[in-house]
Amino acid sequence: MRVLVVGGAGYIGSHTVRYLASHGHEPIVYDNLSLGFEEAVPGFRLVQGDLHDQSLLEKTLSEYQIQAVVHFAAFALVGESVSEPAKYYENNIIGTFRLLQAMRACNVQQIVFSSTCATYGEPDRVPIDETQRQCPINPYGFTKLAVERMLQDFHRAYGLKYAALRYFNAAGASPLGDIGEDHTPESHLIPIVLQVALGQRSHVTVFGTDYPTSDGTCIRDYIHVNDLAAAHELALQRLNDLPAMEVNLGTGHGYSVQEVIAACRRITGREIAVEFGPRRPGDPPQLVANPARANLLLGWRPECSSLENIVQTAWNWHLRHPQGYAT
Repeated sequence: MRVLVVGGAGYIGSHTVRYLASHGHEPIVYDNLSLGFEEAVPGFRLVQGDLHDQSLLEKTLSEYQIQAVVHFAAFALVGESVSEPAKYYENNIIGTFRLLQAMRACNVQQIVFSSTCATYGEPDRVPIDETQRQCPINPYGFTKLAVERMLQDFHRAYGLKYAALRYFNAAGASPLGDIGEDHTPESHLIPIVLQVALGQRSHVTVFGTDYPTSDGTCIRDYIHVNDLAAAHELALQRLNDLPAMEVNLGTGHGYSVQEVIAACRRITGREIAVEFGPRRPGDPPQLVANPARANLLLGWRPECSSLENIVQTAWNWHLRHPQGYAT
């Protein structure tokens, strides 16, 4: 299948591009490189373009005879979405609308969408399954939920086939150590801890030690980026006979902040200084997926997502690229 990967030069997108190619598909990368890197997709066709440029999207879809789209092109910083909501509404919602309109104009009827567990907000119960109410508590989560609703409406009205994949905490890097996570600013726990191990930060701050968890720190469900990539490829296959789906992507097992830091100390063999701070507003004690629907509908089971493997592959990347793609 010839697939347009929108946002394909970013973290999850670049790993998915490589996975699609290794499984017989022909990925075409579409990215404005504001958050992505050309170095993350060497050897692949790259169209440098913006999500709002509907004419370029239509030209790209037609010229490359695209059969399906995988959509990663979103802003995804929760704090920034609170301080700059207009940026998130414009890109994540309006930009996606332009993409869907371009797909309609070119009769491209399949899309796999990068959604998030942030659409659930603070969960009523853990582990979280897809029957739980979606009540996001920040603009980022709301924009992703709005796109899910858009996909549902386009499916009913225009026959669009879609899969909305609700990620939990993406982590890790390519086992080859050549592509990985490079964000500015960095907001994800594992890269921050590894930056302390590299001496790039003085310490990692643990926000909250009085949560109702085993060690008082927040628990999250970490999923290796290659397992996420595999789910996208499986979803593309499944859309042929299941034209609409929303599924959680997680392991069903969570690790606390303290457990993650301990794993980073074991893997790196380095001291990692920790400071303790107050809770951050809106941080639920636990976010852990129930992945049963993904197992059932996609035949998907994470194979790379042990905490040890996640940290080891991330460490391989950071050791080889201490300044990210600028190294």
